[in-house]
Amino acid sequence: MADKKNDHDRIDLFGLLILILSIYVITALLVDTLFTLNPEISAVLAIVDDIVCVIFLIEFFIRFYRAKSKLAFMKWGWIDLLSSIPTINYLRYARLFRIIRLLRIVRAIKSTKVLIHHFRKNRVESAVASMAILTILLLIFSSITILKAEDVPGGNIRTAGDALWWAFGTITTIGYGDFYPVTTAGRIIAGVLIIFGVGLFGTLSGLITSWFLGHKKDH
Repeated sequence: MADKKNDHDRIDLFGLLILILSIYVITALLVDTLFTLNPEISAVLAIVDDIVCVIFLIEFFIRFYRAKSKLAFMKWGWIDLLSSIPTINYLRYARLFRIIRLLRIVRAIKSTKVLIHHFRKNRVESAVASMAILTILLLIFSSITILKAEDVPGGNIRTAGDALWWAFGTITTIGYGDFYPVTTAGRIIAGVLIIFGVGLFGTLSGLITSWFLGHKKDH
């Protein structure tokens, strides 16, 4: 009985990934609603959206396979299935796309609620999830803001790929130097990202170590 209880109290890295992607889905909707995005940013969000769909689809089939009653599972599972279908380009602005995106948000909110309920009982895992989510959100928002800030003559961060590569290099403090901000606003964004990166990865590495040590003791 104790082992069974521990299994319910424990979450694997795949569950953590689903939580992060669920937060991303909600965040992407807010970004798409609040900002006027240029084609480069929209293209990146579209690619990420398709990758998220594939991972959600894998998660759906895993849960469907494990379900004792397939019929009972599909009572609400059809929402998860439809929300996991990648949106084909020519449907992206159609009514069907809006319905699928709405279902995806419903799924994301549902997954988020379930996993947050779990994390309330597990402080270390909750902290790891929070730091991971914050890192993902920082990468997304810093990429968007740097593209807008560096849209000036002489700027070398021109595409969404440049922005994502720059944000990744900056937040990990590797800083390859291939791309760099030339505006004051861009340098401020870089400075903030570096400060957050140093703190985040230092804290995250310590939390992940504690997490794995905790799981090792349970086994």
